[in-house]
Amino acid sequence: MAKTVLKMILNGKPVERLVSFDDTLLDALREDLGLTGTKKGCGKGECGACTIIMNGKAVNSCIVPALQAMDAAVETIEGIGTVEKLHPLQETFVDYGAIQCGFCTPGMIMSAKALLDKNVVPSREEIKEAIAGNVCRCTGYLKIEEAIMAAAEMMQSQQGK
Repeated sequence: MAKTVLKMILNGKPVERLVSFDDTLLDALREDLGLTGTKKGCGKGECGACTIIMNGKAVNSCIVPALQAMDAAVETIEGIGTVEKLHPLQETFVDYGAIQCGFCTPGMIMSAKALLDKNVVPSREEIKEAIAGNVCRCTGYLKIEEAIMAAAEMMQSQQGK
């Protein structure tokens, strides 16, 4: 099968990988780059488990051809926090009990991050809209929405410093 070099900025660092023309971005992230935080759920762009941020937008990486990410800025869950310093969304998801099995969590956090990157003072309706493409079967959505609101408040106070 023919392969070509995919070049992108991944979590702030330039990367190059050989990918097949029929690879999805999810395949490239998980299998070629070893970033398994992005989950494979439905494979049809319906569950949101594979959500990443590409050029500032939340996208379902399972339906994005890998080569569409050529020269793009791509962020995955691995790029937003560290064990020593969690991203506010990661911190509040833990604090508010918004994590149960954890399968949807990376995609949910990435959808929320895409929103908060553009709007650090979202309404409850804007939060619901931002995560509408993410399915969670464990927690329901109230704790998730509360965690996103709390992260927004935390980020607002950090910006004020």
